[in-house]
Amino acid sequence: MLDEPRSGRLAAWGNAMFAGLVPPDDAAQKAVGDDTVHRITGLPGEDRPVAVAFGLGRLRALGARGLRVALPVPGHPLGLSGPAPFNERALAAGEAVVAVGGPAVGLVPEVSSVGPAGDRRTEVLWHCLPVRQTPPADVPPLAEAERELTLALREATEVLTRMDVAGAGPGAQAALEGYRARRSRRVLAPGYPARAVRVLELAQRVGTLLAIAGVRPGGAGAPGEHGAAVSASQMAARAQALAPVERTARRAQVAAYNAYVEELERQGM
Repeated sequence: MLDEPRSGRLAAWGNAMFAGLVPPDDAAQKAVGDDTVHRITGLPGEDRPVAVAFGLGRLRALGARGLRVALPVPGHPLGLSGPAPFNERALAAGEAVVAVGGPAVGLVPEVSSVGPAGDRRTEVLWHCLPVRQTPPADVPPLAEAERELTLALREATEVLTRMDVAGAGPGAQAALEGYRARRSRRVLAPGYPARAVRVLELAQRVGTLLAIAGVRPGGAGAPGEHGAAVSASQMAARAQALAPVERTARRAQVAAYNAYVEELERQGM
């Protein structure tokens, strides 16, 4: 939850390119971010991996109007619509991008680290697979996501205060200071409404609090020195208490990235 998912970057900047607000090369550069290189394999009509800029252009030429994000975890197929092979691969990756309009395809990232020690590079291969063109699972409208997330932030703060999560360990203190020092930064891409930017920033704030508590995506507890709970039972209790907050934050994150497509559908495009 702390970092932008690769699927979020690809969808946001791909949508900006589809809207004609950024050129393909700029959209691809933003989508790649700090990784070394991204490629797309399995695109209709292509028998070998292609660069992201070319791949986005091909999807647009095939009729795609937008891209939406899925961030599934076990027990919560958020943003997925099938079929099973795509869902299973997306669930293993924890994320996916689905084309809206045009070919019924989705993209799932496979991340690898290559190179010798001290000079490791991150490469991403996006696998293009068939999907069902049906409504995605459990993705709320943006306005609903914002309301839910505001309540979730209040609940997360209350739970963490009650459990004294920030009260033990230098790791927790460092994370807390980073949260307090956080400044608003540019998120999403040109063409997104201000509400989507606001919702994504808020979701990232909630994600920071959850990370301080050691809660992983899906509501599971993570071992480590973040927070005051030290026993397995205390960690499990904390994760259980914060699981609804984590789920709400992840739903809001998807709603923010999918706001571009939501507006397209509202306009009947």
